[in-house]
Amino acid sequence: MTPNEPSRAGGTLHLVATPIGNLEDVTRRALRVLGEADLVAAEDTRRTRRLLEHFGISVPVTSLFEHNERAKIPGLLRQLAEGRSVALVTDAGSPGVADPGYPLVRAAIEAGFRVESVPGPSAVIAALQVSGLPTDAFTFVGYLPPKGGARRRRLAELSRRRETIVAFESPHRIAACLADLEDVWGERPVALARELTKAFEEVLRGSAREVRAALTAEKRRGEMVLVLSGWTRRDESAERDAAARPGGRAGRSA
Repeated sequence: MTPNEPSRAGGTLHLVATPIGNLEDVTRRALRVLGEADLVAAEDTRRTRRLLEHFGISVPVTSLFEHNERAKIPGLLRQLAEGRSVALVTDAGSPGVADPGYPLVRAAIEAGFRVESVPGPSAVIAALQVSGLPTDAFTFVGYLPPKGGARRRRLAELSRRRETIVAFESPHRIAACLADLEDVWGERPVALARELTKAFEEVLRGSAREVRAALTAEKRRGEMVLVLSGWTRRDESAERDAAARPGGRAGRSA
């Protein structure tokens, strides 16, 4: 047995990516795995049942979300121990990526069960692709802190990273977040992708100030992904020049 192989017989935990908006994005493999599963563990059972019904799939569904995940893990491990196939899904996208799933995955691996990815739609990758910002290196940081002070500190920590930064943000915080970005990121390029793969998909590009100005009240709804440009030599030079001017302000890219 190698360190990467399961240490015991049993079922398989399948991590199944589901559409982030457009149902046509579901993969054939995802439909097969969901149809063959003995049990589907879902972040939102009602939403998942609607998805399964749309594709004519009838399997038992149980809930697994942030506030019951720890309590549900032992029962799901028993299902795996009895040789059953368990499919894990979240509301949209890939399980465990800024969504419930990691504790179950970790527990299944530690218990020696097989864990397989069924890849598919990803808001992180979709937003990065359409952002117009460098894609050769990036870091996904999940959701930014909800409170202003903590959020500004986090943005300041990220502001000198060389790679592109991808983050999720909620519609009711996006205006405040962009204002913080304007202060910390200055005129560096950012992109805001909203309602990806849906009928009203839109990508706003420019500085944080420009994006905030374009984000009217009716656009502050739906899923949102921020893509932020990394720190460049040009930014370093601009900051040095700004700091050298009388009354110049260091710590912000110009």
